[in-house]
Amino acid sequence: MTLFHREYGSGHPLTILHGLLGSGGNWHTLSRNVFSGTRRVVVPDQRNHGKSPHDSEFDFPVLAEDIIDLWDTLGLGESDVMGHSMGGKVAMQLALTNPERVSRLVVVDMAPRSYQPPEKPLFQILEDADPAAKKSRSEVDDFLAERIPDSGVRQFLLKNLIRGRDGFRWQMNLAAIASNSDRILEEINEFATYEGPTLFIRGEQSDYILDDDQDLIRAYFPRASLVTIPKAGHWVHAEAPGPFAEAVMEFLAG
Repeated sequence: MTLFHREYGSGHPLTILHGLLGSGGNWHTLSRNVFSGTRRVVVPDQRNHGKSPHDSEFDFPVLAEDIIDLWDTLGLGESDVMGHSMGGKVAMQLALTNPERVSRLVVVDMAPRSYQPPEKPLFQILEDADPAAKKSRSEVDDFLAERIPDSGVRQFLLKNLIRGRDGFRWQMNLAAIASNSDRILEEINEFATYEGPTLFIRGEQSDYILDDDQDLIRAYFPRASLVTIPKAGHWVHAEAPGPFAEAVMEFLAG
């Protein structure tokens, strides 16, 4: 599969992997203004997201293989890798199965463990929104606001709303994401370790990485360190971009 991707800057490669229901565009500002100063930043849309192709197969091994294929196409022998949320698990999968291709690993607010599904998953809410029946973005937002009170989360989701000749639609492949949702919540399941430099970053107000997760993290990633960003939730890079970027750049600089 040929993934759509954006590139910024020059230097040793840094590949950034977005989270579930996101796209590479979520990382545009930091990639352009910060990371591109010292790195060749490669930011793909993962399959079933953004401008990349859709496919019914959707799990961590195939998502990781997509990145290997992209690196081969771009002639990248190895790359630093940073992933947020779902992208963090893809990054972990990459490092565990292709350690020789991952020079440094940054995982943002995600542990290798399994997660419980939310009471009503976001993709189900988006499907219920039925954007094709709506006349404006604000009408879609009004529907979402009744179910998702956090305006920041809604604006993140609305970045997926596009308008075609037949009206509004979601750009991501909701059907494939929904039918494979259990696979995305699973624990990483590899009998391997990644011995390279590894940084886990969590938001102080997020519960995606708990103190109890650190033994499992170090079982897979023996050289892992953990940084907690104050006053940030799950979208650490958007809520505290300054402290987040500082932690990442310090780690990448070695």
